[in-house]
Amino acid sequence: MIQIDHDFTGAEIIRGDTLQILRTFPDGLFSGIITDPPYASGAADQNARQKSTAQKYSSIKSGNPLPDFEGDSKDQRSWTHWCAEWLAEARRVSKEGAPVCLFIDWRQLPALTDALQWAGWIWRGTLVWDKTNSRPQRGRFRQQAEFVVWGSNGHMPLDRAAPVLPGVFRQSMPTFTKRVHQTEKPLGVMREMVHIVESGGIILDPFAGAGTTVLAAKLEGYPAVGIELSAHYARAAKKRIEEFVEEPETTTEN
Repeated sequence: MIQIDHDFTGAEIIRGDTLQILRTFPDGLFSGIITDPPYASGAADQNARQKSTAQKYSSIKSGNPLPDFEGDSKDQRSWTHWCAEWLAEARRVSKEGAPVCLFIDWRQLPALTDALQWAGWIWRGTLVWDKTNSRPQRGRFRQQAEFVVWGSNGHMPLDRAAPVLPGVFRQSMPTFTKRVHQTEKPLGVMREMVHIVESGGIILDPFAGAGTTVLAAKLEGYPAVGIELSAHYARAAKKRIEEFVEEPETTTEN
């Protein structure tokens, strides 16, 4: 039996399987769920989907210093049921009205909206992450955007202690040489997004990866918890959060 202290007041990374860890949490502990789960979609067919994540998601095909991550080789039916299962547990441990934000790409967007609703969340919309660039393909539109499916655990009052937030977030991915994780999201996007959670509420990221959500929450004054299956990425996320130094803003003198 996994024993976890539930008195979360800072920034914490827990190493383990999301479903197992979620089942140890009491009802209504978290004020928001923000996460970037494995997409299991970086390929055109099942054979290609079962390749390593480095082959699917990295433009550098050899000498990749970042380890692969798990959970990205499921077919769509298995992936959708798996998402519905962990999303149901995530809803149980969330407060009434808590928001949920889930990164996804165009291929799995319909499946994720199904899973979200099967798990009992109210689907409230889809946000756009404009990556500002992408691999060019002659004769085709750029795949320049990914998406964030968002919703709430039941009724979400309009007078919540949260600001008006944009529906489109524009920032490029970290350069490959600066990433901690193969599919790392921009810290600036996450720092803005965490404000959908009411001030002082605990944020949960069930798929912590590089720890970007937890780090963003910490920088914006929220307590946060991340769950990460990979021992490597759990250590890397902890180190990143502990050692992060915010760069000072540059000013221009007249």
